[in-house]
Amino acid sequence: MKILVIGGGGREHTLVWKIAQSPLVKKIYCAPGNGGIQQLAECVPIQDTDIDQLERFADENHIDLTVVGPETPLSLGIVDAFQSQGLKIFGPSKRAAELESSKSFAKYVMEKYKIPTASFRIFDSYDQANAYLDDSEIPIVIKADGLAAGKGAFVCFTREEAHEALKKIMLERSFGDAGNKVVIEEYLQGQEASVLAFTDGVNVLPLTPAQDHKAIFDGDKGPNTGGMGAYAPAVLISPNMSRIIQGKILEPTVKAMALERRPYRGVIYAGLMMTKQGPKVVEYNCRFGDPETQAILPLVKNDIIPIMLACGDGKICDTAIEKVDKFAVCVIMASGGYPGKYEKGKPILGLDRKFDDDVVIFHSGTMFDEGKHFTSGGRVLGVTALGSDIRETIKRAYRAVGKITFDGAYYRKDIGYKAL
Repeated sequence: MKILVIGGGGREHTLVWKIAQSPLVKKIYCAPGNGGIQQLAECVPIQDTDIDQLERFADENHIDLTVVGPETPLSLGIVDAFQSQGLKIFGPSKRAAELESSKSFAKYVMEKYKIPTASFRIFDSYDQANAYLDDSEIPIVIKADGLAAGKGAFVCFTREEAHEALKKIMLERSFGDAGNKVVIEEYLQGQEASVLAFTDGVNVLPLTPAQDHKAIFDGDKGPNTGGMGAYAPAVLISPNMSRIIQGKILEPTVKAMALERRPYRGVIYAGLMMTKQGPKVVEYNCRFGDPETQAILPLVKNDIIPIMLACGDGKICDTAIEKVDKFAVCVIMASGGYPGKYEKGKPILGLDRKFDDDVVIFHSGTMFDEGKHFTSGGRVLGVTALGSDIRETIKRAYRAVGKITFDGAYYRKDIGYKAL
């Protein structure tokens, strides 16, 4: 098979790395790719939002399966465009992807089909939302309705913070049209967890649950980022809790989408808050998480290509996931200043050093030029280690991080410590 992976981050490097292990695959392309991906795949200089060009490339190169990494092309309808031309593609349709691209639609689905989530109000008027904040309970959560690269949600612990977040989203337009509407919801107490599953529109095949670390600073302090690291399996989700999540959240969501005439096929990601009342949905993503993928896919023993094909063919019940009985810890190395302004083009040193056998370096924001790697994004590398003991796995990941450096390199020092 010839495979095309769309995207150029750490999630896509992990997908390429996993797909390259399949005996069914003879050639992988990635558009646009990055400095690490090009060691495993042929990178194609097409942006992930250029759907016409991507469709033309897939057709002309007889691509057997296209795998979509990021949310933006899904929200633009890349799956619909490819399928209309008879091209096989892994991911949900544009209407199904609204589960991520519109938080207000996601809330509508959860409310209608009684899927547990925080109570909420939706506003498209700044003045009405501002007035609502004056009388609401604090802390409170304010979210831009549309896609904001993981940075559009604000947990506000004072009324002043809440008004400032609302102003940033709706008046200052920090997230553009994504801030045309806001979802204001109750603050849920508990720990967050990420549960991903393959689905063919009817059946659900869960992956190993993970725990992401969204805030920039240790102890979950500071502004949200796209994710500063993850570990799996998340110890706060027991096998019994996994069954509850599948029965009360994942399966009802897939059924709800079918009833809404938006059949959902691909991978579904439920970001959960584990509260005293049980798991509640914080958000849905319509694709693999980043950086959760860097911790989850190394724990999948078998070939994922047959599973991806089964999602499109409605035959996922004929497949299974064989899980590696280990822990995985991924630490993100970011550019100084991220998630705010940061500089690019810094040489990355240490990637050629010897690492433990159970360590994999996934590239997020890198470029390769004249035999050297340079930074080209906010999140630069995902350093993933595997091990049978969580404490030792954390040490192994940070030992590997210590061998790599670039000017301004920043990383959290507490990834995985929640498992302890």
